[in-house]
Amino acid sequence: MMAAAPTLRIGGVQPLTTVEWQDRLSAVLFLQGCPWRCRYCHNHALAALDAPNLTPWDDVLGLLRDRRGLLDSVVFSGGEPTLQPGLLGAIKTVRELGYDVALHSNGYDPARLGDVLDSGLVGYVAMDLKAPWDKYPLITGVPDCGAKAAESARLVVASGVEHEFRTTYHPALLDEADLREIALTLRDLGAEGYYVQLFRSEGCADEELNTSPLLPARVPENLAVELAGMFERFAVRGQE
Repeated sequence: MMAAAPTLRIGGVQPLTTVEWQDRLSAVLFLQGCPWRCRYCHNHALAALDAPNLTPWDDVLGLLRDRRGLLDSVVFSGGEPTLQPGLLGAIKTVRELGYDVALHSNGYDPARLGDVLDSGLVGYVAMDLKAPWDKYPLITGVPDCGAKAAESARLVVASGVEHEFRTTYHPALLDEADLREIALTLRDLGAEGYYVQLFRSEGCADEELNTSPLLPARVPENLAVELAGMFERFAVRGQE
């Protein structure tokens, strides 16, 4: 049961949240490491797989054991969880403690994501969808990564696991046509939920984005209504 411990690197733990999985009290594990360098990232301190200030796996297990009966679920977030080979073993361990499990992913590794989905151990997946597939490198800074994300999105929908997709919207990086293209792609895949998250500067190290004259980001009402018509669940998060 503890085989995953040597390879699972955890940069931090949020011991209680009510917003990461609807109607559930969850703990969030922020796994270290991400191969992409999205300019708007607010968790950039977790990007390096060998970043310091690890939270020991044994400490995490102790916390989860102590909170049985108080928490409903554990969310594996990041960073990018599928970067770590110990992910599936850690999920198995958490499930053995009696918790439901949710996963946040950017779709970097379709093979490892597929293994997690096929395990039947994950009850909810939230996947970041950065841009239309051909524009992925403009966001991530990494060439030829859109195809991986496209395959991961297909796997998420095909798995039948409850899911959502979400796009961070900064008008200097994406325009309204991009949001519409993303939504149409997801609709055609059969996605259940899509959320547009407005850019927020907290934690973002890119001052050009933080001070852009195009801010504040806002999705026009007519576009929001159009996108809402494509999905069972849709919202613009962060827009009043």
